[in-house]
Amino acid sequence: MESSVEELDKKFMNIGLNETRVKDTLKNKKLSSALNRVIEGAKLNESGCDRSVGNLLLTLANESLKQKDTKLLTHEPYICSKIVKGDLKSNLQVSAAIAYCKSRDSINEEEFDKESGVGVTCTPEQINELVSQYIKENEAKISEQRYSSFNATTSALRQHPILKWAPQLEVKQTLDQKYLELLGPKDERDAPAGKKGKGNKGKADTKDQKKGATGSKKSNYNMFEEGFLAKLHKPGGNPQLIPERMKEHLEATGGGVVTRFPPEPNGYLHIGHSKAIAVNFGFARYHKGICYLRFDDTNPEAEEAKYFESIKDIISWLGFSPYKITYSSDYFDQLYMLAEALIKRNKGYVCHCTDTEIKKARGGEERGPRYACVHRDRPVEESLAEFRNMRDGKYRPKEAILRMKQDLNDGNPQMWDLIAYRVLDTPHPRTGDKWKIYPTYDFTHCLVDSFENITHSLCTTEFILSRVSYEWLCNALEVYCPAQREYGRLNVVGTLMSKRKIMKLVNEGYVHGWDDPRLFTLVALRRRGIPPGAILEFVSEVGVTTAVSNIEVARFENCVRSFLENSVPRLMFLPDPVKVILENLADDYREEIQIPFNPKDPSMGSRTQYLTKTVYIDRSDFREEASNDFFRLTLNQPVGLFRASCPVVAKKIIKDDNGNVVEIIAEYDQTASKKPKTFVQWVSEDPASNSPVRLSETHLYNNLFKCDNPAALKDHELADQLNPDSEIVLKNSMIETGIHDLIKTAPWPKTDSSSGVDKAGNPESVRFQAMRVGYFCLDKTSNAPDKLVLNRIVSLRGEESAKNKD
Repeated sequence: MESSVEELDKKFMNIGLNETRVKDTLKNKKLSSALNRVIEGAKLNESGCDRSVGNLLLTLANESLKQKDTKLLTHEPYICSKIVKGDLKSNLQVSAAIAYCKSRDSINEEEFDKESGVGVTCTPEQINELVSQYIKENEAKISEQRYSSFNATTSALRQHPILKWAPQLEVKQTLDQKYLELLGPKDERDAPAGKKGKGNKGKADTKDQKKGATGSKKSNYNMFEEGFLAKLHKPGGNPQLIPERMKEHLEATGGGVVTRFPPEPNGYLHIGHSKAIAVNFGFARYHKGICYLRFDDTNPEAEEAKYFESIKDIISWLGFSPYKITYSSDYFDQLYMLAEALIKRNKGYVCHCTDTEIKKARGGEERGPRYACVHRDRPVEESLAEFRNMRDGKYRPKEAILRMKQDLNDGNPQMWDLIAYRVLDTPHPRTGDKWKIYPTYDFTHCLVDSFENITHSLCTTEFILSRVSYEWLCNALEVYCPAQREYGRLNVVGTLMSKRKIMKLVNEGYVHGWDDPRLFTLVALRRRGIPPGAILEFVSEVGVTTAVSNIEVARFENCVRSFLENSVPRLMFLPDPVKVILENLADDYREEIQIPFNPKDPSMGSRTQYLTKTVYIDRSDFREEASNDFFRLTLNQPVGLFRASCPVVAKKIIKDDNGNVVEIIAEYDQTASKKPKTFVQWVSEDPASNSPVRLSETHLYNNLFKCDNPAALKDHELADQLNPDSEIVLKNSMIETGIHDLIKTAPWPKTDSSSGVDKAGNPESVRFQAMRVGYFCLDKTSNAPDKLVLNRIVSLRGEESAKNKD
């Protein structure tokens, strides 16, 4: 006798299916009949089962309908028993079991278990080990084909005797990380075929083509193949005073590109430095060369260990690995010998003039005539002796300096006898008390470039006048002369990059440190949740020319939004929650709802939320009265709860003594036949799943300054121009329990080079889109599951008027 709809409804609910799934199943008579048969075969008519078993039985019913093999029906009860027993635990195993059973007259249990993965377990540690093993075995092929091999590798792992039974999302996330470790972030080599280089004709010059970053799917633009960087000389193309030096250089480098990123370890890097990092490391990577990280540690008075470590950490975070980490101090002995050589060639002399006297001899403020220092023509032996006296500590700071004997008649001030060495009575972080004298940047930089066989000494245009002194010194000492080339620096308008002024804000407590998310230091941007890939895309989008790039903050934030849009999961988040009581539901009502983390990317997976009698919605999603521009919940207008099966109808409201709505009494309209106009976010009160997650704090960041050009402010003007709304702190926000799933599987996006909060203490890599609110990340002060702090990365475009279309 055929079961009635009511009986089927009861049976299906009894195996743990949620109300929505039951309704959908009952609409399909063939599926309903098949599922009923499966339930009877599993002998679950009365006892029922939990949700996980019920969902697998539904999978079996669905798969059975697709098969035309009549023999499969004979074995269906056996498959059911394996599901109920717990031998088959996934949809993949059920499908494999069906494939084994069809067209067979009898079943061999040992073969069945082997073919359907019964008893196979795969822990995260095993997944990591097996994926690593595959990568190692195929490293040469993967390194050659790079990211174009990813899909083939994924397919191969799906055929692996153990990994094919593992959770595929975990396998993919592990594979993403292993590819990143082996290949680094995607770059121009990973652009789609036919979209690399200058060979693209026709539409290659459209504006759209110059959006995005090197290697971005959104763009064909490649900053290493167009403009300034594309026109740079090839190794060996920079002429030498002594041709033999080029021969020696090419023998040492093998004709490859060699660059360097040479920061001073006297402060934290800012957004402008990201361009220098991307240019130097990126140019070397593009040409399959090498790039040094070289610390210009020639001023021990300003250097601290924390800056060395921060710089190394930021470069790694941005996805680059130096060929070698070196220090100018590594070469102090060589530099000293060359300084003596410069004196012996009568191209250097020791000077005892004061700063005022030197400035006056160079023309002074009045730009008068220049004249030589009185010590310029002292005998070589005398200068050499005095220089050694400086070395031996016989002079105090500013009592003696070594100057280069250049050309005072040259119109370029970089040729007006620059200082090469000065006395500093300060121990060095690496060399201790060994030296009393230290070389200057002007003396050190070009010579260390020469020592390291740099092919392209790339710097910003503020050093363009230094090129002549750079070449003069190398040629004066007859060493290999690298080629200095200058590009425009990157400025973000409306921000502050001066180390001195930021230090003032930090010391006087106007910001919470160098990593305050309102600043544009790279440590601050990292804490704010800006992905390193977004910064690199921004640099590439801006491009590299000889002009200074003055970019609005809004353009930077747009680039970040674009990067995050399809690469991070989405969660329901309530900045200002208000309680809603669905009075027509039972106290123990609990509707299971599956919600994808990103509807556009199924590989991100999904999470389970439970709709109960008490839910919360955001206060902005409710008004007492409807209006033409408001489509969410009112007393006269129902609204849908995101992904829930029925709309909510508000009946009355409860207010506090101040007239604020504190509770909405509503009904869950299970009889509604019309789809609501819009849907709102919600978070349930469900102790069984530890919902809601109440946040300790939520930080909303806006521009730090009220003015457009804080860089032009004088120190005493900074405080008056601070924006009082630059940081808004919310104390009672809520978020759904899916946040804990994201914490376990961070980083987001998966192309990010950071490691995830559980793996390396990087909470900022837990990023998500709070629907209709903005993009957020965890702050570093989050120290427990019940003590979470969020930072807003950027807001959504037009979030004030946008409807929830998710």
